[in-house]
Amino acid sequence: MNSTTQRVLIVGNGMVGHHLVVQLVDNPEVDLTVIGAEPHPAYDRVHLSELFAGRSPEDLALGTAEGYAANGVTARFGTAVVSIDRQAQVVTLTDGETVFYDKLVLATGSYPFVPPIPGHNGPGCLVYRTIDDLDAIRSAATSAHRGVVVGGGLLGLECANAIKNLGLETHVVEFAAGLMNVQLDEAGSECLKTKIEELGVVVHTAKNTQEIVTEDDGSLTMQFSDGETLTTDLIVFSAGIRPQDEVARGCGLELGPRGGVVVNERCQTSDPNIYAVGECALYDGRIFGLVAPGYRMAEVAARCLMGAGGSFTGSDMSTKLKLLGVDVASIGDAQGHTADCESITFVDSSNGIYKRMNLSCDGKRIVGAVLVGDAEPYDTLLQYYLNELKLPEQPQQLMLTGGEATTTVPAGELPATATICSCYNVSKATIVSCVDAGLQTLAEVKAETNASSGCGGCAALLKSVFNAELEQRGVEVDRSICEHFSYTRQELFHLIQVEGITDFNRLLERHGRGRGCDICKPAVASILASLYNEHVLADGRAALQDTNDVFLANMQKNGTYSIVPRIPGGEITPEKLIAIGEVARDFDLYTKITGGQRIDLFGARVEELPVIWKRLIDAGLETGHAYGKALRTVKSCVGSTWCRYGVQDSVAMALFIENRYKGLRSPHKIKMAVSGCARECAEAQCKDVGVIATEAGWNLFVCGNGGMKPRHADLFATDLDDEGLIRAIDRFLMLYVRTADRLQRTSVWMENLEGGLDYLQSVVLDDSLGIGDELERQMSRVIGSYQCEWKATIEDPEKLKRFRPFVNTDAADPSVQFVRERGQRRPATGAEQTQSVRFVDAGIRSAEEASG
Repeated sequence: MNSTTQRVLIVGNGMVGHHLVVQLVDNPEVDLTVIGAEPHPAYDRVHLSELFAGRSPEDLALGTAEGYAANGVTARFGTAVVSIDRQAQVVTLTDGETVFYDKLVLATGSYPFVPPIPGHNGPGCLVYRTIDDLDAIRSAATSAHRGVVVGGGLLGLECANAIKNLGLETHVVEFAAGLMNVQLDEAGSECLKTKIEELGVVVHTAKNTQEIVTEDDGSLTMQFSDGETLTTDLIVFSAGIRPQDEVARGCGLELGPRGGVVVNERCQTSDPNIYAVGECALYDGRIFGLVAPGYRMAEVAARCLMGAGGSFTGSDMSTKLKLLGVDVASIGDAQGHTADCESITFVDSSNGIYKRMNLSCDGKRIVGAVLVGDAEPYDTLLQYYLNELKLPEQPQQLMLTGGEATTTVPAGELPATATICSCYNVSKATIVSCVDAGLQTLAEVKAETNASSGCGGCAALLKSVFNAELEQRGVEVDRSICEHFSYTRQELFHLIQVEGITDFNRLLERHGRGRGCDICKPAVASILASLYNEHVLADGRAALQDTNDVFLANMQKNGTYSIVPRIPGGEITPEKLIAIGEVARDFDLYTKITGGQRIDLFGARVEELPVIWKRLIDAGLETGHAYGKALRTVKSCVGSTWCRYGVQDSVAMALFIENRYKGLRSPHKIKMAVSGCARECAEAQCKDVGVIATEAGWNLFVCGNGGMKPRHADLFATDLDDEGLIRAIDRFLMLYVRTADRLQRTSVWMENLEGGLDYLQSVVLDDSLGIGDELERQMSRVIGSYQCEWKATIEDPEKLKRFRPFVNTDAADPSVQFVRERGQRRPATGAEQTQSVRFVDAGIRSAEEASG
């Protein structure tokens, strides 16, 4: 070490401490030492609960001891600083060793707050903060049935997710009147509570725990101030955090009235040689308890340590996250406290979605927002809020979602100062400078700036801004499906087809990189199914599928599944109708006839699915593919056989079409209909493929759909005979399957085709590209390889192993509860759930009996 080298000691190796190391490690004038109290090097604490979902500690690691050493960083793990001698500029560690410093940075973070409740430190009472804490929880859970989390904030709900993933009956106890009351307004908090309870977690709000009593059998009884009690086997405290400032207190640094090391805008403490960053630091009377503000502090401290200067003046605390599978987001003044602000509220009670956008008094700016159940508009709303962008004439459009219906902020309207990635403080100007420097791929920009490598929430906006900058410079934009494949979905389709690739790993080895993601895996799974029509769970393909395809059923909001047999054309025999009714009766399933002429059965537990489908298949029914991106239904009227207005046999044609295309996997779901006359009783003109009978044959309509953004189908061809109709549909569908983007409906696909409807008609009807025969042959191969996925599943013992609620027991999931309404059962709401898991109304079989 030469005379100009500065000894910098970082106390703490959490996410913020590690980020500070990254900022300083390349400076040759810094001799860097890191002290970490945990035995593990820095790891991603944001995704800590994923350790209970199969991830390993190595997956969360941000650095390694070997990596630190290779970069010249002296790192000590599993030891802590017990005292600081500010005059001598030396610290003493728990093992008695001393370390001298020129500059010291406290990055000690925080510790879990445990309310001083009598009995809080007894056996079975744990905390949730570190990897070691999770190991203790996992160990305690092996002999537990019920677990309680004390705290309904961000950390508490993350902890509840961890407890639920261990298979325990999970309860959340919150002192306040609502969950996440700091981030959400009252209605948003109530919506979140409902969503979480529907997932099987029991929520108790406005509960003041007076005492925790350890019973003779080792169980714990929580006694509340209202006289109620709750007995459990395990209690985990996650009721907030407190700054880890004990060592600062011991050496006389200035602290806040409620703790926290006081720092200035340079992140300096009352001792100019000592800095503090992250959750141990108190700036302007406030602790910033999110990762992004901690990173900003670390960056400011690093610049100041290197003599470059900088200032931290606070940070936006907007956040988006997923709690127990529920999307939640909060922006700015979520509570609507701004004087004279106006609010626009969107509520979809049936789907558990609540959105609120708070506007300035003149209605021109966003001052805050709350999103529960659907956080897709978050990036757009955040940019409007942070950059004070003027709202469009219909600002409520900013809250709408539904695939292509989402309104986004134009990249060109964002100022250069707009923050695109808050985790790593990457601005639009930084992205522009990357493009100016010659970077031409998104992967290069991510590697250069770290943008989107934190929480990942800015991925879509980052891509939009980057593409817009390239297009402005006349550069062809990379339309890669994701960072793992430098190809569009259409290009991947052609690679797989031409090279005969039959599995994801081979495709990744030959044409990709990394391990794949939630974007490319389902997309490739869909392509493989479209080309080869093999079972979606065969040969390791289950790992590529979305949740619904994994279980060959649609998951409902209370964790049960739907049963949807195929009823081609809406025609069904009495015997099959009786079989469906008997299954619904015997398994007590909610039954509904849908607008697509199907009978949906709701409320099946995962372990019941194979038993139910065995009975339905034995009765001659087969899967309706309601869970997949595939043909769903072909709706029909009764046609000329019965109706006096009918001019063609619409039922026979609907039966033929549905049996022909059943099982066809595609970029998005496909719905069809056949009407027997122009009176249109089958509503064919709002379907992806609609057929309407005429005196001379059939009129074909294409590219319509319902949903959030309904579109009337376009008339494609007129007076087709049977053969011509099927040939046109074959070509149309296969062209769509081969060329559409992932999750792209037929309507959007056609709108994005250069030439639109005219081009599509020329390719399909006139064979302008000369590919008509190939499209027909490919469709013929798909049709010839059809299999009922459920029939194949119940005949394969290996596939059946997937349909168990827990990996270590055959017991049913105890969290699913129902009530009765209109003669059938439905999911119980939080208010209707009981602490003991059973059906609510008397006379109904127990959950164990109902599960067979």
